Amino acid sequence: MTSSPLLLLTTAILLLLLLHLPFHDSSNHDYRDALSKSILFFEGQRSGFLPQDQRIGWRANSGLSDGWPYNTDLTGGYYDAGDNVKFGFPMAFTTTLLAWSVIEFGDSMPSSELRNSLVAVRWATDYLLKTVSQPNRIFVQVGDPNIDHNCWERPEDMDTTRTVYAVDAPNTASDVAGETAAALAASSMAFRSSDPAYAETLLRTADRVFQFADSYRGAYSDNSNIRDGACPFYCDFDGYQDELLWAAAWLRRASQDDNYLKYIEMNGKTLGADENINEFGWDNKHAGINVLVSKEVLEGNRYTLESYKASADSFMCTLIPESSASHIEYSPGGLIYKPGGSNLQHSTTISFLLLVYANYLAKTSQSVNCGNVFVTPKSLRLQAKKQVDYILGDNPMGLSYMVGYGDKYPQRIHHRGSSLPSTKDHPQFIACKEGSIYFNSTNPNPNVLVGAVVGGPGEDDVYDDNRVDFKKSEPTTYINAPFVGVLAFFVANPYPS
Repeated sequence: MTSSPLLLLTTAILLLLLLHLPFHDSSNHDYRDALSKSILFFEGQRSGFLPQDQRIGWRANSGLSDGWPYNTDLTGGYYDAGDNVKFGFPMAFTTTLLAWSVIEFGDSMPSSELRNSLVAVRWATDYLLKTVSQPNRIFVQVGDPNIDHNCWERPEDMDTTRTVYAVDAPNTASDVAGETAAALAASSMAFRSSDPAYAETLLRTADRVFQFADSYRGAYSDNSNIRDGACPFYCDFDGYQDELLWAAAWLRRASQDDNYLKYIEMNGKTLGADENINEFGWDNKHAGINVLVSKEVLEGNRYTLESYKASADSFMCTLIPESSASHIEYSPGGLIYKPGGSNLQHSTTISFLLLVYANYLAKTSQSVNCGNVFVTPKSLRLQAKKQVDYILGDNPMGLSYMVGYGDKYPQRIHHRGSSLPSTKDHPQFIACKEGSIYFNSTNPNPNVLVGAVVGGPGEDDVYDDNRVDFKKSEPTTYINAPFVGVLAFFVANPYPS
């Protein structure tokens, strides 16, 4: 049977159209399902005594003696990634971003997921309160990472040294103390309506911890007794100054105390506010500070802080390809790319700032002047949506980078608990080096860490699903934390305006 010329022409046109379509129809994404899973992930990262309602059933109690060298209780909190160490610096940042997700986008969450988000925040804040429970001392880390990284064992089996790292005044820890103050202040806002007494405790403690951070200025990794434990993993590479401004901005937002605004005005220049660094992550808060402080300016409260809004505007312009100021790197498939590994941490944090700033602009009916183009809140939201949809599967690999979401996702993530058989399936102890056979195996992980967002592909959009390649295959709490807020927005606004 021969085809007619008209049929051949129609087929050719359809093929051409298909070639120019996105990789997948992003309207098919179930943002609510992704949101639920992104929050569930944190239960897989829990340390300490697990509660009765623990939903990730292959995890069990771990780190139950944490704090014993100081005769103090440091159980709880989160393992930051695929290892069994509790690093205070990224954990505090994770907490701030989880709380900020609730503050900005909690109204977009289904009530059950709002409740789960607050549970995730509280698992962290209960621990952070323990780390600052003693006067003029902050516990910044539990676990020796060099020894821990030499093993491949379940957190439930840990027999490595649970070294406790503490900083006592007048030694310096402005970065960790500042981020902890920011986390507690932001969390106080998240709990204000559901648990006002707890919120008050968080805010009061945040103020005290900020005074410690500001009184003894310097980085925690400058201390010789901390450096070998923190570096090169979560060393302070970018200085402690941004955490002081970040903490002050959050304390201002949570307390509405004008003294914190004055602090930002008086200390901004000396603490690097004018550097306009377009970074946002566990180590560098500058872009986040600019967005957060811009809210004051947009609402007409403080024109003396106009430079922060100008920096936030400038950052947004760098993210818009149509802008003459655009200079951020994108992969061929459209993913925001920054060298250094664990790339999706940049995509999720930047997407979060895009949506937060879009909200601030929309509430005051403003847009951003990027020279050759005016960028509206809708433009910023659409830019964030491209990143979200890429992560969820609209990419050249056709792969969801969130474990357990979609039909195709990473199977061999760099994560001890996920890659080793659970204590339920294998109750026998697995010692430090005995886990190596599981690490080196090419088999999929036996336990699915639902909701984990991995480090992601390289600049060429390629992902090999290799457990050994930790830069690509390791999930972290600070990749997921901002993604909770981002997904919450798209649950309520799948087609942003």
